Amino acid sequence: MSKKDDKPKNINIQNRRARHEYAFLVQYNAGMMLQGTEIKSIREGSVQLQDGFCTFHQDGSLWAHNITIAQYTEGTYNNHEPTRARKLLLNKKELKQLAGKAQEQGLTIIPVRMFVNDRGFAKLEIALAKGKKLYDKRDDLKAKDQKREMDRARDY
Repeated sequence: MSKKDDKPKNINIQNRRARHEYAFLVQYNAGMMLQGTEIKSIREGSVQLQDGFCTFHQDGSLWAHNITIAQYTEGTYNNHEPTRARKLLLNKKELKQLAGKAQEQGLTIIPVRMFVNDRGFAKLEIALAKGKKLYDKRDDLKAKDQKREMDRARDY
């Protein structure tokens, strides 16, 4: 059996902290411009999204910052830098929409999930988000606990 016949494992890295800290308004799937060994590290699951955020540069392109993709263990001197800024690939219409909405007060663009699609490309799901207040977080935790209790009661 050759390497191409091997079924790739499903890569799905989530930013669980972001779901707790932010309310998502709009979500987009963006491609990423990667260097040589970065995709191999992503396929190993060596990614941390917790501190990540996205910003627009002067030329109108969207860049992801503080996403840590660990160095590839089998890499040589050509290995990548773990926390470098990476350009995100969206079409012009999506970029224009995001740029317009991101200018509003209190909104930010954060990475939510990184995955590898069917064709083998690494994709980053980003969201236009608004920070939650403390009472919103408490309400979410309360609803989660109530749902858990109802599920337990139903099982008995």
